[in-house]
Amino acid sequence: MLVLEPQHVHMHQHAGDKAEALQCLINILVEDQLVTAEYLSGLEAREKQSATYLGQGIAIPHGTPQSREFILNTGVRLAHFPDGVVWDGENVIYLAVVIAAKSDEHLQVLQILTRALSKDVHELVKSATTAEQIIEILQAQPQSLVLHENLIQTDTQVDDIEDFFWNASKLLKQQKLVEPGFISQLNPKNTIQIQDDLWSISGSGYVKQPAVSIVKANQPLAFQGSTIKTLICIAENEQLDTQQFNRLMDVLFQPQVQQQLDDEQSSNQIAKLVGAETIPDWPSRNILLANAHGLHARPATQLVNLTKTFSGDLQVSVDGGSFVSAKSLTKLLSLGCQRGQRLTFIAEPDTDAILALDQIVEAVRDGLGEEVEPIEENLFLNSVLDQDNSAETEQYEITHCGIAASSGLAFGPAHVIKPKKFNYDRYAGSLKEEKEKLEIAIRTVKNTIHQYISKSASKDIKQIFLAHLEMLDDPDLIQQVHLALNHNLSAAAAWHEHIEKAAKAQEGLKDKLLAERAADLRDIGDKVLAILCNEPEVEEPEQPYILIMHDVGPSDVARLNKDRVAGILTSIGGASAHSAIVARALGIPAVVGAGDAVLNIDSHAVVLINGDTGEFEVNPSPEQIEHAIREREVQRLRREEAEKSAHEPAITTDQHQIEIAANVGKIVDTAKAVQNGAEAIGLLRTELVFMSHNSAPDELAQEKDYRHVLDALEGRPLVVRTLDVGGDKPLPYLPIAAEENPFLGLRGIRLTLRKPTLLRQQLIALLKSADNRPLRIMFPMVGRVEEWRAAKGILDEVLEQYPCENLEVGIMIEVPSAALLTPILAKEVDFFSIGTNDLTQYTMAIDRGHPILSAEADGLHPSILLLIDQTVRAAHANNKWVGICGELAADPKAVPILMGLGVDELSMSISSIPLVKAQVRHLNYAECQKLAHKALLCDSATAVRELAE
Repeated sequence: MLVLEPQHVHMHQHAGDKAEALQCLINILVEDQLVTAEYLSGLEAREKQSATYLGQGIAIPHGTPQSREFILNTGVRLAHFPDGVVWDGENVIYLAVVIAAKSDEHLQVLQILTRALSKDVHELVKSATTAEQIIEILQAQPQSLVLHENLIQTDTQVDDIEDFFWNASKLLKQQKLVEPGFISQLNPKNTIQIQDDLWSISGSGYVKQPAVSIVKANQPLAFQGSTIKTLICIAENEQLDTQQFNRLMDVLFQPQVQQQLDDEQSSNQIAKLVGAETIPDWPSRNILLANAHGLHARPATQLVNLTKTFSGDLQVSVDGGSFVSAKSLTKLLSLGCQRGQRLTFIAEPDTDAILALDQIVEAVRDGLGEEVEPIEENLFLNSVLDQDNSAETEQYEITHCGIAASSGLAFGPAHVIKPKKFNYDRYAGSLKEEKEKLEIAIRTVKNTIHQYISKSASKDIKQIFLAHLEMLDDPDLIQQVHLALNHNLSAAAAWHEHIEKAAKAQEGLKDKLLAERAADLRDIGDKVLAILCNEPEVEEPEQPYILIMHDVGPSDVARLNKDRVAGILTSIGGASAHSAIVARALGIPAVVGAGDAVLNIDSHAVVLINGDTGEFEVNPSPEQIEHAIREREVQRLRREEAEKSAHEPAITTDQHQIEIAANVGKIVDTAKAVQNGAEAIGLLRTELVFMSHNSAPDELAQEKDYRHVLDALEGRPLVVRTLDVGGDKPLPYLPIAAEENPFLGLRGIRLTLRKPTLLRQQLIALLKSADNRPLRIMFPMVGRVEEWRAAKGILDEVLEQYPCENLEVGIMIEVPSAALLTPILAKEVDFFSIGTNDLTQYTMAIDRGHPILSAEADGLHPSILLLIDQTVRAAHANNKWVGICGELAADPKAVPILMGLGVDELSMSISSIPLVKAQVRHLNYAECQKLAHKALLCDSATAVRELAE
């Protein structure tokens, strides 16, 4: 094992450039008989491949694998260059750690260096004068042990020792101190009795930072021939501060502590007893965040503006986590707070502290400038589902398909603006001058933003720019940049590095909407950086054009002439990104997330984009452009005509009728669906009805909601999907433990069968509201016959007490196994409703939200059509009906094929109903059947769509 020792450090070395430095290092290695002189070629070759600058003024030069033949003995040597050496054209190093390794023996040294870089050691490395100082700098371990009030839980209900372990691990996980898996190493056999009712357990694996959690039960539990009431759970690793830990154990072993722990009922008092950090004993208020998209930039800006009107310190935490300043926009955004999470505000005691807290809580309750569905104060949201980190795949070909972000057709010459590469010196001579430059640049950008706000007629754009102003006024941001300036960084380097660090932290948030706000940070960052680097603004073309960028920041759109920007095409982004919001506000067609290859489109090449479908075409033919113009007008006229006949039935030219129904998630949308021609509600998403309530609606509340829908339908059928949560649809007041793959976990019927009281209550409410009106109940995510029978068994029990004459019971076909079992299931169910979105996702093993693969999850793939065909055949053989309630039901190319397969009902979004009914009236059912037969023989979704043309 390699160990860094003072004799391995060569101080007071000098080199004019990297080449001289490498020769110096070789001389040291040769002198110590670690390598031959030829090893220099390996060091030089490695530097040509990639510079070995590690950071903090440290480089780690090492040879290529091919140069290992010149290594005599494995070793590491350190050379200190007090005058510095420019290493990669930009960064200056003061310490080179040169490695000669035949195998992986040097990895421990690299781990030491990596840990050293977790601290700001640049100045220490530069100014070191002895070998011992260098070793101390590199090997110093950050001693730590988190002892905090929010890691203490009292009055806990426990039934066995596993409950103690689970609660203790949960506290540590909530504060991100341990990783999943920590609890697996807590073995009851390893518990240690400290005093009568006081025990401890420790674990060293899956620990991110040493910490101690304390769980106190509401009553003693019999355990190992004694009793346990309080568990001390220790998460330890090599960074454990042993002195602090020993002090804690000294306290716990004191005889009087046992009685004090038994007497104390509050986590605050226990924290004081064991010497843990306590939450400030300030006035506090808490409230659940009701904003649908969480505490993103706009509501956070409103909150900061309010808190700044009060004197004294104001802090906020999320779900019992660490407190941050409520006056810092950057800190607020870093919390990543989502709807339903609890915000706790505390105020430094002064004359207006209580007034401040009351006004802040009221502002949060009102939505901080957004319309919100309120959440009652006695609720607590703790079900946050992890999102997979999708690997980014570089795209070398233009796919001609992105994400539809703002509707409309547009074409024109491409105006391509590639990401800027700013050039600036990393270090500067005068601290005063750099601070003045930064101040001038920020002031200039703020003045420009004020001009945008005064000129903009869009409320959405104004709110975005107000958030940008708040970011520029954020004292935490300015303070962090000034700290970097104090380390001799230039204004440009200090600004850019901090903005990029903050943006990456924002991108790492689990909430997709909040993560997308990293673009706003970079947007304002680039505006300031452009001024610091004297970068000229890109001139806008005179004629209308298609703006093509990596991502379009709000200020990019606002400063451009709306009459000239015909459309927007970006390589990244989503439909909820600010660029999309701004585009929709300005009425500019936009396609986003089309891949980096769009940045290689030649400037002035004609581009045609379709903001309704996400499709685009480079250098379209004149015929394609003419077609687009005609299509735009045809679509407008077609909708007008369709809306006029929306209430007429959907009957083909050869008199085959199909029912057209609506998918709704809000009960108030039922009347709108009927107005648009819906002949039924083909899918009532009851999980969305549940979400409209502040807590799980009881039987009476549900009955009221369902009755409202049935009343609005005026005798038309209602198809209700029982509660379908889990996977991508968490419910705030129904916490679900985090799952490695929630789409394959507790979803739909799998969940409600494990919570039969919840299912039974919903079924009772549905039956009582029906009043013998046509009610159709279906169970979601059925994958096994046993699940259907179990759910039907619960319904049969309820029916004995609440009979319903006009009732049909079915299942959703979303899982391939259910589709394959339809010959069996069709004998028992009354109907099938095919959810093509999930059926496609599970059949093709493609996450329908995947940024790269989602376009390939096409419901018209022959594999999906074959499953639909089997389902229809099995149903009709048993005189049962089949509906489609996925997005495919409204796809113009899918409608004739689905009809041809014999589907009896199509259920879709409300706005699609008039157009689909109009389409059906122009179809011939016999021809549709022939088309469907041909589609089943196709080999790809593309072939099916071409056939449907």
